Amino acid sequence: MGKNYIDIENDHGETLRYRKHVNGRGLVAHGAKVHPSALVENGAYVEPGVQIAAGVRVGRGAWIESDAVIGPEAHIEPHAHICAGAVIGAGAHIGVRTQVGHNARIAMGSLIGDDEIINDGEAVATDRRGLRLAA
Repeated sequence: MGKNYIDIENDHGETLRYRKHVNGRGLVAHGAKVHPSALVENGAYVEPGVQIAAGVRVGRGAWIESDAVIGPEAHIEPHAHICAGAVIGAGAHIGVRTQVGHNARIAMGSLIGDDEIINDGEAVATDRRGLRLAA
């Protein structure tokens, strides 16, 4: 049986240890909290300080940076990038290759389409069709 972790050097020369999440085999850094019912697909990275709630699905190749918070039942599609400190509300859906900026906020139940960029610090709320709502 192979080892259940991998060590990776970051841009600052520090070695971070990632474990393979039991549900999906994605890589979860030491210090991240991922609910056992969440699916973190193989090839996804979850950095230290991240909190992922129950029922979340993180797609293959997605990257969730430090201190991001992902609410219950949210879906992060493949190759999405959730930057540091971002908050994704319960039931929100983040599209393929979409980037959510540093400290951005996505409201509960929002639908963010494929290939979108949410700017740093931006707060976004949409209806279930993906149409943005007034703040």
